[in-house]
Amino acid sequence: MAIKITQEDYDNDFDDKKKPEALKYALEIRKFEIELYWKRAAYFWTFIGASFAGYAAVGASSLTPKSDLTVPIACLGLVFSFGWFCVNKGSKQWQENWENHVDLLENQSIGPLYKIVLMRDKPKGIKDNIVAFMTGPKALSVSRINQIISLFVTILWVFLLFEALPGTYFTFFGDHAIWRYAAEISLAISTCIAFVTLGKTSLGQHSPIALKRETKIKQDKDDHMPK
Repeated sequence: MAIKITQEDYDNDFDDKKKPEALKYALEIRKFEIELYWKRAAYFWTFIGASFAGYAAVGASSLTPKSDLTVPIACLGLVFSFGWFCVNKGSKQWQENWENHVDLLENQSIGPLYKIVLMRDKPKGIKDNIVAFMTGPKALSVSRINQIISLFVTILWVFLLFEALPGTYFTFFGDHAIWRYAAEISLAISTCIAFVTLGKTSLGQHSPIALKRETKIKQDKDDHMPK
């Protein structure tokens, strides 16, 4: 299991000799995590966009019953959207992990560079406030906004899923199609639950098995080089 440590324990693990090199790695991994964050977002948006396109195409077609296709498509969109939401939270966790390492390691190497935030002075007057609102910076978290968007898309898929169901979706007896819809929705919900239960990062003690491969050239006295 994971063991909590104090500031003193942290300083002992990273003494003055180790801190500069540890800071270098922390900055590199933080940068790598940010790059992965946006690559993951592009990955999920590809599947979510395809699900939206498929849902709209079936809705505009003359197929009957449309729910035979729109329900599984909506379930797929729901799973990918909630998966995106969970991945955003996981990415945020590791991004903050390396940012906290930078904050703790930087003082004796480069000074409090990442801890000091330089901001504009507050605007004064109506005109300055309007200009600041339209063109000025704002202390907004890009990753948090992305999390809110992913949550919004997840909720939107829930509405689309219920919209895709036939008008008798509260009557589950005597209709095999309804039971199929129920099974598809149950699978989607179970997958989303698995994201937040089985998909947690393991912070306990790891004891991996190490295997070392050995390669040697075979030597035999009877073997002769071809002439």
